[in-house]
Amino acid sequence: MKNKIQQLSVLGFMCVGQILFAQNTTTTTGGNATGAGGSVSYTVGQVAYTTKTATNGSVAEGVQQPYEISVVNGINESLAADFNLLVYPNPTSDFIVLTVDNVKYPNLNFQLFDINGKLIDSKQIKNSEIQIPMTELAAAAYFLKILNNTNKEITTFKIVKN
Repeated sequence: MKNKIQQLSVLGFMCVGQILFAQNTTTTTGGNATGAGGSVSYTVGQVAYTTKTATNGSVAEGVQQPYEISVVNGINESLAADFNLLVYPNPTSDFIVLTVDNVKYPNLNFQLFDINGKLIDSKQIKNSEIQIPMTELAAAAYFLKILNNTNKEITTFKIVKN
């Protein structure tokens, strides 16, 4: 009798093991890390994931998904041939230098925006080289937009402030 109970117990544990399913992935830790260059969200401990793909994108189940902001900027080819624009140093901590060569249009302007679209600075470009101070600004990403005399955008630079 004792032997039959042991056999039934073993059989029962085997059946229960087939019926119950445990968690496939154990995430041990995660969080957000922030530094001078930006921030990142992370998860440690995930060993497997499944990717689903469709015509309009893909998603990986259980994996943190990145959200990327990209500035796509098309320069009008007739304007691009007339300008040689350069911004340096990038990244910066004190100031950026904007150099404009081969200018055939007067009254160029620049506008400096923060990541939220707030206008920080706006001035007319009177010389072929202009220094734009950034010492008072917080460490973040900024956008420097160059406009022609009719306020039409020529190009936009992404500036990183340390």
